[in-house]
Amino acid sequence: MYIVILVTVPSKGKARRIAEDILKKRLAACVNILNNKIDSFFWWKGKIDRAREWLLAIKSKRRNTRQIIKTVKSLHSYDVPEIICLPIIDGYKAYLDWIDESVG
Repeated sequence: MYIVILVTVPSKGKARRIAEDILKKRLAACVNILNNKIDSFFWWKGKIDRAREWLLAIKSKRRNTRQIIKTVKSLHSYDVPEIICLPIIDGYKAYLDWIDESVG
């Protein structure tokens, strides 16, 4: 099964470091870093908080989920980083084949 993992981070530098590490380990075929900061609003420690963040979209296979989570957590600065895995239910076959070829 193919997946997209969404991760938010506090800086572009942190986003690049996580992306490069995941790719070097061949855990994903592609990591997109959305270039505009996003405004996140969320509950944290009993109150509404907010942060300016960067969003990563990681394209991989489900079998790599645990290792990607471990890698993100080791490089992330948040106590509870957002790491959400979404299934890819269908897609362009050539692109999905490329994910197969790219992921170790």
